[in-house]
Amino acid sequence: MIIPTIPTPEEVLDKGFGRAKKAANKVRTSKIPHHQKAKRIEETRIRTACQVIEETFKKILEDVPRIEELHMFYQDYIDVTVGVDQLKKSLGALNWAVELITKLEGKYIFKMRRTSPENASNVRREAFGRISSVVYRIEDELNFLDFAKGKLRNMPTIDFDATTAVIAGFPNVGKSTLLRQITSAEPKVADYPFTTQGIQIGHFERRWQHYQIIDTPGLLDRPINDMNEIELNAMVALEHLADVILFIFDASETSGYPLESQFKLFEEIKRVFKTPIFCVFNKMDLVKNVKYLNEYINKLEETLMVAAAEGTGVSEIIDKLEEFNNEKKRRGRTDV
Repeated sequence: MIIPTIPTPEEVLDKGFGRAKKAANKVRTSKIPHHQKAKRIEETRIRTACQVIEETFKKILEDVPRIEELHMFYQDYIDVTVGVDQLKKSLGALNWAVELITKLEGKYIFKMRRTSPENASNVRREAFGRISSVVYRIEDELNFLDFAKGKLRNMPTIDFDATTAVIAGFPNVGKSTLLRQITSAEPKVADYPFTTQGIQIGHFERRWQHYQIIDTPGLLDRPINDMNEIELNAMVALEHLADVILFIFDASETSGYPLESQFKLFEEIKRVFKTPIFCVFNKMDLVKNVKYLNEYINKLEETLMVAAAEGTGVSEIIDKLEEFNNEKKRRGRTDV
């Protein structure tokens, strides 16, 4: 979500009043009869200042996408990062300012036309005072929008047309290595709220179909009970993206996490996400106790065995994703 540059109240007023002064200078050098010129100059200053300030705020409102029209992932992302309600409130304040300044423009143009030339500058000063008051009343909202611009600057770019797999599993189980192997490229890293390193996004294409793999360091790598409410909201946002979850087990336990703990995390992810899960046992080349490992493998219906560091078994994961994608498309045609 791109938020344009947000000016301070001083910048808004300097722009409006500065343009107004230039417009008035053109009137001052025009051939308007002298007895009409004083009022015309001040009327021009009021009209120009109001219109410039209105256009400044309208441009911001036009450039910010309507939150309701964004994908649910982005709506949740914005809510987790800066708060949707506060963002709407701040944008609403700009709209309020536009409407009020429009009314002030009409009011003071009417007042100017009914006053004497000697009083014209007083009417204009009164108008400028009211306009300034309106702009300063939304200073907090302008500050918030500037804050939101910074926070949302690095919002991840998601391909919503691609079949998307979200990776889960404890730290150091080989998630990033696997992602690099699957996508055959250095994944793009983007900020994501409440992750320690930002999400990593990789892409690959097979048989003219696009696939997207997303890893979320610091989010889907610890028990749900250890997460706070905001982290849970962020995790739910990812659910809007995941067509399937790749849950990565460290079969060797060299990451420092016993299979028992990994299996508990898997069950929690399965409970929270209503999404198909592929179980991938990584670091098979380092396994020493196969009998012990089989106790956990046998608890699952279907598993994939890989050694991501060596690239072994990665093609089977890609085959599985392609099979899943074909089945998803088949079901889609059947539903229609």
